[in-house]
Amino acid sequence: MRTVALVGKSGTGKSHKAQLVAGQNNLEYIIDDGLLIYGNRVVAGISAKREETKLGAVKRAIFQDPAHAQEVRDKIAELNISGILVIGTSQKMIASICKALDLPLPEKVINIEDISTPSEINTARRIRSLDGKHVIPVPTLEIKKNFSGYLLDPLRIFYRKGKQDVLITEKTVVRPTYSYRGKYTISDTTVNQIALYAARRVKGVAGGRVTIENCSEGIILNLELTIEYGMPLRPILEQVQEGVRNSVERMTALNVLKTHVVAKKFCFKES
Repeated sequence: MRTVALVGKSGTGKSHKAQLVAGQNNLEYIIDDGLLIYGNRVVAGISAKREETKLGAVKRAIFQDPAHAQEVRDKIAELNISGILVIGTSQKMIASICKALDLPLPEKVINIEDISTPSEINTARRIRSLDGKHVIPVPTLEIKKNFSGYLLDPLRIFYRKGKQDVLITEKTVVRPTYSYRGKYTISDTTVNQIALYAARRVKGVAGGRVTIENCSEGIILNLELTIEYGMPLRPILEQVQEGVRNSVERMTALNVLKTHVVAKKFCFKES
């Protein structure tokens, strides 16, 4: 198996450049912050950015938890991977990851300074320092179950190829659990109001109530609606289901696992 390392201090933009570097070196898989990534998909591991302390994040990133390391080792063996990009803050960290995952030491080490300009590195550091934002090199939908309740922003990266802009990757900007910039919380009341507002925007919905079930990977929304008499039920409920889910996910970044919608009662439209 070929192993290539991308090395740089925290906050210098390694994850931002990860997929580009992997592609340039004909590597389809990436080890970054406790995750095994293939293309735009997480195939194994647990993100270090969901840990509650920085020490816990470091241990997660270098696979010090035996069960975590075994899961990723098993997946690497199952997929019969021929090459992998390993990302770390130092060559010592790279060596620790390789040892934990039974990977060969890298045949090549790429420093972030070799592929990013000083301006790009300074910008990445400033964003990390001031906003506490981190990048995970997979789309938002891939990691939402691990970051329910935290700030999430999708990021699409384009590069110029000939005369056309070609989309090559998607990334997600997160604020990790171990960030010390205060907690990001959303009350059930707020989610209720967003869901009910989205439901009432559908023609034929006169009102209703919302209850929430909180799960480890997200939330389940239950809506009991009052529908205007004579309106077609199925189209209304389908519109509510889709509209509520989209509104709650877009406005809160919570992962909506299911949206149950029931027509509880009817009412006559006021003239």
